Amino acid sequence: MKLRIIIDNTYDGCMTFARRALPVLGLAAASAIVLAGCAGGEGADAGGADDGITVVTSTNVYGDIAEQVAGGLVEVTSIIESASMDPHSFEASAADQLTVSQADLIVANGGGYDSFMDAMIESTGTEAHVITASELSHAWPGAESGDDHADETSADDHDHVEGFNEHVWYDPHTIEAVAEAVAAELGELQPENADAFAANADAFAAELAGLEGDLDAISAAHAGSGVFATEPVGLYLLEAAGLVNLTPDAFSEAVEEGQDVPPATLLEALTILRSGDVALVVANSQTGGAETNQVIDEADAGDIPVVEFTETLPDGQTYISWMQANIDAMSEALAA
Repeated sequence: MKLRIIIDNTYDGCMTFARRALPVLGLAAASAIVLAGCAGGEGADAGGADDGITVVTSTNVYGDIAEQVAGGLVEVTSIIESASMDPHSFEASAADQLTVSQADLIVANGGGYDSFMDAMIESTGTEAHVITASELSHAWPGAESGDDHADETSADDHDHVEGFNEHVWYDPHTIEAVAEAVAAELGELQPENADAFAANADAFAAELAGLEGDLDAISAAHAGSGVFATEPVGLYLLEAAGLVNLTPDAFSEAVEEGQDVPPATLLEALTILRSGDVALVVANSQTGGAETNQVIDEADAGDIPVVEFTETLPDGQTYISWMQANIDAMSEALAA
């Protein structure tokens, strides 16, 4: 039996698979250019209400979280607002920069994932408070000591923090901290609604607790099972489910950076897949390549179930429903 579970596989002509960070256009220069295609999200030119509070987020993942906490009391705009847009290769527009410049609160992932936000924050000179999700992660370098600074390295223009998995939106604990931070900042900006924001964050945390309960159930049944993840996108969720990552670091790093996987590393990966120790393969449906396809083909040949995750929120989903679908897919695949 071959089992393939795809959480979301929606693309359009705007999808870019190259792992590279493109330069952010200066506001004046960009204003003189007619930008089309996927330069910005549909809501990115909304700006802020004249007398209201505006939250701007890097992706629709954080946009939905902010909306859950805001409860419709403030405007929320996401720069990346579709699963067809890849944050790694996103080029910001003049409208995006204007949106950031008008924000009262900014929520970004950090860790080098959405560096286009860092560039716009710097170029616009915004004084809005910035919530950086990566720095709220227990895995953030210096988190135990309270040191928010870490050495950043660059590989093929994709900046990241050495040894840190920046895909923290797959970690329910980090997301709970993000929701709490959003509630606190919105309470400062709009004190008359502070209690409502706090209550919304508490309700959101209760839903996260439900996800964690389902992850605990997977762990109880499958703790120690091996998983091969072509990229580190969903590793926090897999680890929370008690699964053990068997992927060679050199393989996932090469795929994430858009580089060729060294032949010796590919052979090692295929040997692992043929060992009988892998219970599940997890791939990123928004990117791909020859080596990733080879892993999936090998999994199919060995009757290893494949689950595909996305990096951004699929259309029509909330953060909670999206994570629930991911968790359900993992559970179904492992039980097959």
